[in-house]
Amino acid sequence: MEVGDKVKFPFGNTKEKKEGVVVRLFPKSVVIRADFENHKGKIIRRKRHQVS
Repeated sequence: MEVGDKVKFPFGNTKEKKEGVVVRLFPKSVVIRADFENHKGKIIRRKRHQVS
């Protein structure tokens, strides 16, 4: 996983997965930019093991 890669991450209470682009990498977490209906370019932070 590198900056600029497209990844899928869990979102919400369901098994739904959203797609986004990796913005920054940390040893145990990832910062992702994703587009939602009402918020384009939202920044999301997830643990590395949750992102595929």
